[in-house]
Amino acid sequence: MSAMNLKELAYELREDTVRLIYGGKTGHIGGDMSVMDILVELYFKQMNISPEQAEDENRDRFVLSKGHSMEAYYAVLAKKGFLKKEEILEQFSRFGSPYIGHPNNKLPGIEMNSGSLGHGLPVCVGMAKAGKMDKKDYRVYVVMGDGELAEGSVWEGAMAAHQYKLDNLCAIVDRNRLQISGNTEDVMGEDDLHERFRSFGWYVIDVADGNDIDQLDAAFEEAKTVKGCPTVLIANTIKGKGSSLMEHKAAWHHKVPTEEEYQQIMEDLKQAKEALK
Repeated sequence: MSAMNLKELAYELREDTVRLIYGGKTGHIGGDMSVMDILVELYFKQMNISPEQAEDENRDRFVLSKGHSMEAYYAVLAKKGFLKKEEILEQFSRFGSPYIGHPNNKLPGIEMNSGSLGHGLPVCVGMAKAGKMDKKDYRVYVVMGDGELAEGSVWEGAMAAHQYKLDNLCAIVDRNRLQISGNTEDVMGEDDLHERFRSFGWYVIDVADGNDIDQLDAAFEEAKTVKGCPTVLIANTIKGKGSSLMEHKAAWHHKVPTEEEYQQIMEDLKQAKEALK
């Protein structure tokens, strides 16, 4: 799929995500919007993964460690063919439904349950180490939120990944600088995040605009060339990306739009998609 098609797809799936949240009356909409381009680039360009490969031992592995962005992940998994879009829309967040607000590995395409922050990277270290031991060619990708990096288990995993020289492991930080409590630097400062990961023995790639498909593509391709250590992409994104109503606002971390807000957000996303043409 071309870069332009991926850019348009990211906005199309943002629209699907907003519909899901508005209909289900719940969802972490701000982080859904910031992470969407990363998910689209991974699932439709970078990763060796499909419904037909679900049991293939050499499939690439993906974990959404910031599991509260599940609505965006539903949109991507449905478009990729793992799940049925209409079924998700009908059942999301309903009593007894498997379509809950965090990854549920009883559903096709989901490797692990997540949402308890800080667990994704350590589990992916295990997946990557297993791949090395079994002499498999697959790569392991994990997306973390920047607020999540306050969890100590992240850095235990980071140390282990360096120790075992897991160059088949690529972490992505959705660096939108906002979490539920406000600005990350006010809650638990992280600058300089690049030097912090380097001090743990990681190869660090800065993605100046983490919502830009071209920059993400170049970063992921660079990551594939790294040998002898794990790689992290620091993707500088915008929380609420795509609508001026939501962008850069911590209040939209978890919020259901009103009817008026819903209409404005959908119009903003439509205009953003049309501006690409």
